[in-house]
Amino acid sequence: MEPPLIEIRAATVAFGAHRDKTVKLALNAVSLALPQTPSITAIVGESGSGKTTMTRLMLGLLKPTQGAVLYQGHDLQQMDRAAFAQYRREVQAVFQDPYSVYNPFYKVDRSLLLPLQRFGLVKTREEAYEQIHQCLQAVGLRPADTLGRYPHQLSGGQRQRVMIARALSLKARVIVADEPVSMVDASLRATILESLYRLKTEQQVSLLYVTHDLTTAYQIADRIVVMYNGQIVEEGEPESVIHAPKHAYTRALVAAVPPPDPNIDWGLEAKALPR
Repeated sequence: MEPPLIEIRAATVAFGAHRDKTVKLALNAVSLALPQTPSITAIVGESGSGKTTMTRLMLGLLKPTQGAVLYQGHDLQQMDRAAFAQYRREVQAVFQDPYSVYNPFYKVDRSLLLPLQRFGLVKTREEAYEQIHQCLQAVGLRPADTLGRYPHQLSGGQRQRVMIARALSLKARVIVADEPVSMVDASLRATILESLYRLKTEQQVSLLYVTHDLTTAYQIADRIVVMYNGQIVEEGEPESVIHAPKHAYTRALVAAVPPPDPNIDWGLEAKALPR
């Protein structure tokens, strides 16, 4: 049987001092697997539920206290240098903050060019820029309006899509997106989510989409995983998780979504503005 593309197997992550026993379990025996078939898995839950810790495990930025993280059936901690380099290239990240991921002293070209050179995916600078142009166009950016600019000269949405283009240029198989639209304008969220969705349908890239927004998870995900207090409390297809939630926490999350009908009273009392 073919192993999962990437798998977290009974992973526990503990933080804190062991001497005074003030240990916090950020993850508690969590297991999750992404299939080989391109898919979008949404991880939802409140702040502190363990979502970001899970993404750090999948990216190899954090080692589990117990358990293991496997890529193509191989434990990350037992990989040789070549295998780990391939894993780092094929599992890419799009982080929450589209501002802090850039070095403000360099133009955005460097963020796209340097990884291609370091991983040996291009032989010449001309070949690199040809590939960069194709990836920028794939995420809805015009190369002429993007390249040659400093990060502060681009909008938050443009910076975020440059990061998606970067992952695409590296021929990533998995993109771990940790709250990728929470810090951009509402008008740009649909554009970024469309870019991520098209990666699955057109580029055969799997996506781990971490969010607190059930609405967007329902719209783009093939599977929703609900986390609470460092554990997975429910998972399944969006229709079943949203319309027939089994766990009390999932029901509370669904109930917290505001009704779309403008005629439904939200219970907010009108208050006179101060003069």
